[in-house]
Amino acid sequence: MEIQTKDYSIEYDRATQTVTCCGSFRLSQMEEYAPIVELLNAVTDSSPNTITLDLRKLEFLNSSGINIVSKFVIKVRQQKNIQIAVKGSKLIPWQGKSLKNLQRLMPSLHLELE
Repeated sequence: MEIQTKDYSIEYDRATQTVTCCGSFRLSQMEEYAPIVELLNAVTDSSPNTITLDLRKLEFLNSSGINIVSKFVIKVRQQKNIQIAVKGSKLIPWQGKSLKNLQRLMPSLHLELE
């Protein structure tokens, strides 16, 4: 599963159970996030035992994008049988603060900032 635009890409690798996001999520309306939400829902619905969300190359995420990622973490938490790991970069300013908030939504979330 993959989505490619001129501003961003998001890809799910079944073999590694990793969702990789690159570029900038600067979409102006929630409706524009629908393809991303569909991809994330499909990943969750496939019930992998672990999901890695790799955001190290996601340079920008607006408030609507943060909302989408937060809802994804909540959906994973509700599954109860799926663990989630989030990889971020200390070099991208928004990630340090925003990604730590995901642990409040799901305390068992493994956050890796490098």
